[in-house]
Amino acid sequence: MNETNVILVTGGSGYVASFCIGQLLNEGWTVRTTVRNLSREAEVRAAIGRLSPHLDRLTAFAADLNADAAWREAADGCQGVLHVASPLPLANPKNDDDLVRPARDGALRVLAAARDAGVKRVVMTSSTAAVCYGHGGRHQPFTEADWSDPTDRSDSSAYERSKMIAERAAWAWLEAEGGAMELVTICPGAVLGPVLGRDFSASIDIVKKLLDGSLPGLPRFGWPLVDVRDIADLHVRALTSPDAAGKRYIGAGPFYWMSDIADILRRDLPGAGARAPKTKLANWMVRLSANFDPVVRERLFELNKERPVSAQRARSELGWAPRSNDESILDTARSLIAEGLVKA
Repeated sequence: MNETNVILVTGGSGYVASFCIGQLLNEGWTVRTTVRNLSREAEVRAAIGRLSPHLDRLTAFAADLNADAAWREAADGCQGVLHVASPLPLANPKNDDDLVRPARDGALRVLAAARDAGVKRVVMTSSTAAVCYGHGGRHQPFTEADWSDPTDRSDSSAYERSKMIAERAAWAWLEAEGGAMELVTICPGAVLGPVLGRDFSASIDIVKKLLDGSLPGLPRFGWPLVDVRDIADLHVRALTSPDAAGKRYIGAGPFYWMSDIADILRRDLPGAGARAPKTKLANWMVRLSANFDPVVRERLFELNKERPVSAQRARSELGWAPRSNDESILDTARSLIAEGLVKA
């Protein structure tokens, strides 16, 4: 990295991006970020202000993944880009293109703008969705050498397919058009951690629903987990490490079933944790409920599938040392209570 010390972080209103920006500001960087509409700038600054006092070094630009305008302007003068912005719906769209197009084309817009602006390195947020879907479950951990299969629609949703296709497209673009610019991709698991208000990762709904009594039992769903603070740290390490260029890094801890998360809440969170259900739902009951619950129906392909991943590359090459799943689960729960999003 050179002496300019200016980094662009896309999607500044997002959960992961907020923590990336906070860490960069605290480490002395000057940061630019993008929002679709500058009417959200005050809200974004308020959230990031809870993580860093250095908002004088933060500038916001209006830019949309679906349009070319403003990306080059935002990237000009930057030495690095963290491309974190990506669509994440609460429910699957009727058409894959509603997710795939902005994820893929938005990534290519950011990459092209970064190259044209002379940016040295782009770190792009992908997902374990791009690593371990389309193959069913398995006990052997998936690694960065594994790629999800977007043609297997029985083992993925539009969201997983958007992440697979976007990351593949980014690497193909780099080889064909990237010139001397470097690319690194980060593949987080399900992101937990402290919330900064009501705008947080969809993964946090896992903990929220276990605490608020809205789940009658525990379906056999599970995920490799990671804390938002640790995934932000991994992005910054990937940005600054000389050896990271051209590599993928999985950012996730052990695979936890929903029942594992509930057990931790009941054991270590007096009061609210007691509301976490104990009953494990039989698979046939979950399939039956899918006839009436569209959210369950959209995730039914996940039922009973274990997808562990290995973050050994990030640990050994970048010195990444994430906190434990248990700590992250409890910090998530306590912050939901502190923000008044779950009753104590």
